[in-house]
Amino acid sequence: MRFVKETVKTLFYRPFGVSIGERSYIRRPYSIAGRKYVRIGNRTSIRGDLHIEAITKYAGITYKPTIEIGDNVYIGGHAYLTAVDRISIGDGCVLSEYVYITDEIHGFDPQGGLIMEQALASKGPVTIGRNCFLGFRVAVMPGVTLGEHCVVGANSTVTRSFPAYSMLGGSPARILKRYSQIHGNWERPSDGSH
Repeated sequence: MRFVKETVKTLFYRPFGVSIGERSYIRRPYSIAGRKYVRIGNRTSIRGDLHIEAITKYAGITYKPTIEIGDNVYIGGHAYLTAVDRISIGDGCVLSEYVYITDEIHGFDPQGGLIMEQALASKGPVTIGRNCFLGFRVAVMPGVTLGEHCVVGANSTVTRSFPAYSMLGGSPARILKRYSQIHGNWERPSDGSH
């Protein structure tokens, strides 16, 4: 019976035009622009009110975006992902509700006319390593790479890259603790990097 339920759920919640793996689904409602540039792995669960934009053209500029979501990923409701370059979310990640990830910013040249009519700029792709946890209302900004097994606290804004096994918090985010594989627990950095 569980197999039948999973099959029906998967078929009902698979957006047309999106490359989506086995037993993965996106709950309705959702908005996905640039569907052919979005790839979702196997056994991934995405809650409703999702907004994904793989932006291919804006203000007369053409872009080649990619949004890749790995296997066994959970994304909470009201998530917003937008790319003109690349967003990659590794296998096993958990993204809580209202997470915002972008690889682009609006141009805001005071001499350039209306902001909404200025070209978008990317400061580089965003990469979230495998098995990361992003808390409620986390924002990940352009050019950021998070190593595997990072934990980002609620309401944090990640504006720069961090190594694997980092616990982050704040706006802008900073390292609060590092996981010690020797001691098997989270420890405050001894080098004063927090």
